Amino acid sequence: MHSHTLEVLGFELSFKAEADSGRIGKAKDLLDERYERLARHGGSLGKEKLLAFLALSLADDVLVMRQEKNEGERRIRDLLGKLEKVEGRTTR
Repeated sequence: MHSHTLEVLGFELSFKAEADSGRIGKAKDLLDERYERLARHGGSLGKEKLLAFLALSLADDVLVMRQEKNEGERRIRDLLGKLEKVEGRTTR
C-alpha cells in the first residue's frame, strides 16, 4: 500500500492506495483538466456544483465504459460460440 499526499482541486488529501504515484498523478491531472473545462463553461457556478457536475461526468464515463465492456464480452462469447460450432462440424 502506497501513501500519498497531494492537493486536488484546492483540497489537501492524504491517503493510502494500491495505485502507484504515477497512476495517482494521472488521475489528479484528469480531475484538474475536467474541472477547469467545467469551470470555463460553468460561468458563475459555485465550486460545490462544479464538483457535483464533475462527479456526474466521471460516473457517466464509468457507466459507458462498463456498457462497452459488457458489449465486447457478449460479442466475444458469440464469436467463440460460432467457432465452437464450426470446429464441431469439421471434427466429426
